[in-house]
Order: sequence, then structure tokens, then C-alpha cells
Amino acid sequence: MSYIYLSHHQLNPEGYWRLPLDRASPPLARELALFDQNGYDLTELEQSYAMANLTSAHAHRAHRHALKAAWFTQPDRVEGAVLNHSLLFERKGYSGKALEQLERWAHDNPLVYKIIRMRPKWGLDFSMDYADRAGNVFEVLHWEYDGFDFDEVEERKQQLEPKFAATDWDDAAVSILKRKDQWHHLDFFAQSDWKCDYFGIVKERFKMVIWE
Repeated sequence: MSYIYLSHHQLNPEGYWRLPLDRASPPLARELALFDQNGYDLTELEQSYAMANLTSAHAHRAHRHALKAAWFTQPDRVEGAVLNHSLLFERKGYSGKALEQLERWAHDNPLVYKIIRMRPKWGLDFSMDYADRAGNVFEVLHWEYDGFDFDEVEERKQQLEPKFAATDWDDAAVSILKRKDQWHHLDFFAQSDWKCDYFGIVKERFKMVIWE
């Protein structure tokens, strides 16, 4: 059986925040600290713009926050194919009054250009693990896909949803385990390619630098 369920969440095609913050002073350096140039973690300043533009940023591993939503979900399981995580990600650019505000602040704090130069980005993340009572544990499939073109990422999402939903992940895991000699010795990227070929899906593409 599949044991996973497609959520109702969708990616937002709007790539920009337009509403400015209700403040006059430029941001401090700490508000742009820990800038994530190839992922989806939001700086403190980006979190402020999310709030101003009525968008929820969610805690994501300790200090990290991101624009994310569940993609697939699974009831609690402790063995067999266990969904580690399945998420939809977004990162916004800036336009309108928000961009004008940032451009003014950049004269006093050039770190603001880190935010100004960002391109909107969307991402898909699906991670299925396996564990059994014999002590076998491995990733059945961990597939990530990023892009700056919403339509392209949405097309990938539509392609993968029916396939992931229809897959019997327990059977797939057992089959992959039987072929362990074909992939276990490979490095991270080669293992990913092997598993993408096994499932007949497009290769991963992630860690795309967000700056123009």
C-alpha cells in the first residue's frame, strides 16, 4: 500500500512581496545574518516582510524559518516505508513599495542588497525512509527539485503527485533492498540518480543560488 496522502496545499505562483514594513530605520546586520543563498531559510528581515504581507513563516529546524507547507502526509508508522518529510517550499523576491523601501535602506546597510537581489524560487521535497525489525534502514527515495520558474516547478509537481500517490512504498523498499549491491557503494549523487532511474522520475535539482 501507499500509506501516504496528498495534502490540500498548493504552491503560490505570486513570487514577490510588495507591502513595505511599518518602520523608518534601516535593518541591523543581525536581521540579515545566516542568509541562505541556496535554500529556503528566511532571515529575520524576510520573516518581517512575510508578516507584513500576511504570509505565515513556519519554524524549520531550530532557528530556521521557511515558507513551507506539507505536500504528502502519513499517519504515524514505525516500520516499513516511513515518510520522513514531504514539503512545498517558497522564497519571495521584492517589488513595489517593499522594493523601494529596501533600496533606500541599502544606502545605509549594503547587506540589504542580499534581499534585493533575490529571485523568487519554489521547491519540492519528498523523503521516504525504510526501517525493519532486522535492522535495515535506508532512504527509499529522497527527491528535491528547485526552480525559479513557477510553471516549470508546478509541472514537475503535477507529474510526480500521481506517481508518488500510487506507489506501493513497502514493495518498492523491499525491491530496492534486494538490489543493495547496485547502489549502496555509490556516493550521494550517484545513489540519487540510481533511485530516480529506478522510479522513472526526473533527476533531482536543488541548492540553486538565489541571487540574480
